[in-house]
Parts: sequence; C-alpha cells; structure tokens
Amino acid sequence: MQATSVYEAVGGMETFEKLVDGFYAQVRNDDLIGPMYPDQDWEGAENRLRWFLVQYWGGPREYRAQRGNPMLRKRHFPFAIGEPEADRWLELMGKSMEQFDDDELPEPYRAQMWNHMQRVAYMMINQGPRAY
Repeated sequence: MQATSVYEAVGGMETFEKLVDGFYAQVRNDDLIGPMYPDQDWEGAENRLRWFLVQYWGGPREYRAQRGNPMLRKRHFPFAIGEPEADRWLELMGKSMEQFDDDELPEPYRAQMWNHMQRVAYMMINQGPRAY
C-alpha cells in the first residue's frame, strides 16, 4: 500500500519523535537559542514542535486541537530572532535529521522536509536586515 502523506511515508509518529528529541537534546545546551526556551517548559516546547510537524506533514491534527491555528510568526514574535538564531536552529535541526539513514528518511522526503525547515526558520526572523 502506498503512503498517502509524508507523515506516513517517513514512518509516522516514531520518526517525528526521534527528530524532535534529537533537536531538543542539542537546544538544551545551546548558548544562542537555548536561553529562548523556558526551563520549566521543555516538554511543552517539544510537544508543540512535534505536533506542528506531524500535522503539517499529514499526521494527526493534535496541534490544532491543542493550540488552534499555527500563527508561527505571531507566536515567535516575543523572541528576538535574527539570522544567527535562524541559522543555529537550522544547524541543530540538520544535525537531528542526520541521525536518520536513507532507509528511514528517503531523500525525496528528506529534501522536502529540509526545504520546509529552511523556509520556516527564515520566516521567523524579526530582527536585523532580513526581518520583514
């Protein structure tokens, strides 16, 4: 049977849990973007990112059920996000994606997901010359 969504094609919830866990394992110790995350809400931050990615790629709509419309720029506006922060976010997410071999995250899906990560990261910039 052929997958009907990227979510299904890349292994469903297990893949997104592994991706987000790998990302946040790095963020917790990161000197640039780590301080943006509240110490008392790491689990909440992880859940929100996981729910968002799962919903975006065709999985269960838990994000909408818990948070409503994504409104990503609005939700991130309280944080000073410049190009360095966007680049670091991408660096850490890229390292998390590297933990998957080509069988777990086949190239067409990896490229599609990475393209999305880049667009979202740079869309969040609200400080400096790339802010819009």
